[in-house]
Amino acid sequence: MSFGNSPYWVLPIVNVIDLVIFFGCIIVVVWAFAHCARQRADAFTAIGTLSKGAWLLIMAGAALMSLLLSFLSTLFGLVALTAGLIYLLDVRPAIRDAINGNW
Repeated sequence: MSFGNSPYWVLPIVNVIDLVIFFGCIIVVVWAFAHCARQRADAFTAIGTLSKGAWLLIMAGAALMSLLLSFLSTLFGLVALTAGLIYLLDVRPAIRDAINGNW
């Protein structure tokens, strides 16, 4: 991205937005990984989703991808954020309902 003709205040704003995406991604993915690690493996098969190991691998890969590749582009952070949000907003409520007997 070129900021050659931009006002002097644009680059700091872009940097702040990148940092917010980065830290938001890390927080969401670590939260999803921690929640996934604490759940029973049979709950994942009960709701008909990927296995616990697959979700742990996805969350670990998303965390590593966002940590190691975040300096290249925020696209990698957004992909990792999407994976974490899918787990937290789709799988987590279904697991909670299955464990509580509301399934």
